[in-house]
Amino acid sequence: MRIFLVLLALVSPSLSTPALAEEPAIKAARATRMGELWRIEVTLRHPDTGWEHYADGWEVLTTDGTSLGLRVLAHPHETEQPFTRSLDGVMISDGTDHVLIRARCLQDGWGDAGFELTLPR
Repeated sequence: MRIFLVLLALVSPSLSTPALAEEPAIKAARATRMGELWRIEVTLRHPDTGWEHYADGWEVLTTDGTSLGLRVLAHPHETEQPFTRSLDGVMISDGTDHVLIRARCLQDGWGDAGFELTLPR
């Protein structure tokens, strides 16, 4: 009986711990200057499962965390992975050499702003 209780104590925390969700992964990004503004294209992958769980947006940020633009993704992309979407009209200050991009999941929220995009000169 004592061995059973020890095993149960070791196993039970893992039974109640939810599996970590997979955040949207940014696979690639590209910036194109269009006059004073920029067009940002982002390719991302996420295990969309339907209307209740899908990657629902991505955001362009400065290195200090200021949002420069948000691209809302209005529907799941279950059969289109990875997929690419763009955002036009992003205002990026002269002298900025790179921006950060992070993606959002409808169910799990924002991932890290870990994708660094170097701007072409």
